[in-house]
Amino acid sequence: MNENAIEGRNAVMEAFRAGKTVDKLYVQEGLKDGPILSIVREAKKQGSRILYSDKESLNRMSEDGKHQGVIAMVASYAYAELGDILARAREKGEDPFLILLDGIEDPYNLGAIIRTANQVGAHGVVINKNRAVGLTASVARTSAGALNYTPVAKVTNMARTIEELKKEGLWFVAADMDGEEMYRINLKGPLGLVIGNEGKGVSELVRKKCDFTARIPMLGQIDSLNASVAAGVLAYEVLRQRRGS
Repeated sequence: MNENAIEGRNAVMEAFRAGKTVDKLYVQEGLKDGPILSIVREAKKQGSRILYSDKESLNRMSEDGKHQGVIAMVASYAYAELGDILARAREKGEDPFLILLDGIEDPYNLGAIIRTANQVGAHGVVINKNRAVGLTASVARTSAGALNYTPVAKVTNMARTIEELKKEGLWFVAADMDGEEMYRINLKGPLGLVIGNEGKGVSELVRKKCDFTARIPMLGQIDSLNASVAAGVLAYEVLRQRRGS
């Protein structure tokens, strides 16, 4: 049982009323009574991802079998707004440096990247709302406390978010095995570093929105790095260039 799961109709409804961020709402298939419909309506208002499952699946997820047809997965930490992240950079008198994650699914990768973001001085991390991991307890543990200091924003459309951030003066570089070697790219100034899904990489639509693609030089027999390792290598190259070393 995930430690940030809430089950039972009253408990789930109270979570919504209390303003908790519900990443996913699991609803038993076929239930359409008043309380269930009210919970689903609240989930849609918040923009939670709604997943319909059979009773047996919910029973396996449930700690005591008393889920009453609903289980909500609540974020361990509150999400930030993009504007908050940009304001953070302005307050420090620094060019914005954001790390955008296009479909990261592994909580340990997300936690490790948030930890790296904190160490390299990134002002925030941006993640997808759908088809990606949220701020779970596992992410919080893996971040080793960095989640307390590095804001994470959740967006519905990463490509559109990049367009919006370009209006704020940022430019973007995506990690890609077919890109230009990272040492040959000027990574200074207001920057968004885009890291893709563990298996598929950066989606084509998002990659097209980026200004450059960067390749990490590799001399081994395998052709890729773990997503969090790749993020770390590129992020430290950004830090090196920003410091002028």
